[in-house]
Amino acid sequence: MTSAGRASTGVALLAGLGLLAGCGGSAASDGGGQATAPSVTVQAGGDAITVDPTQYCLDGDGQRYQTSAPILEVTPDTTIRLTVSDAVAAAGWSVQVFDEQLQQQLGDVAVPAGDAEFSGITTSDVVPPTFYLVVVEDSDPEACSGLSGAWPVGFIRTDGTAATTSPTPSG
Repeated sequence: MTSAGRASTGVALLAGLGLLAGCGGSAASDGGGQATAPSVTVQAGGDAITVDPTQYCLDGDGQRYQTSAPILEVTPDTTIRLTVSDAVAAAGWSVQVFDEQLQQQLGDVAVPAGDAEFSGITTSDVVPPTFYLVVVEDSDPEACSGLSGAWPVGFIRTDGTAATTSPTPSG
């Protein structure tokens, strides 16, 4: 894929972010007085990166954030490691798989209760070469009208050359 192709794919990935709607509640809704929403760590072959949420239920108040999801260039057959905070692990979470437009959900992977790390997905498990994984905190229907935490991250699977886990500029 050319640099121009990656850039246009990245723009298409970002365009879908506005359509992400939560279907989960929140670890911060337990009255713990959390000052900020937790982040998620993603690693796919290189350095781990931090992903901020696009939405979160913070102390019983639903929050939506103006943040761009990182987009990672990855090689085939690379394990994707997702790590959440202890609070999110205690609340429960899953990994939703979306297309490159973040419009069509392709799958949903349950993470065992209480686990803070999941590495059961590789970059070749998803059929389209460009896709999103969205970490979604389990919902509490009593808090924030069921709004959950959501942490999207985009992936562009390359032909096996020049991959990086550094976020691609979204501008």
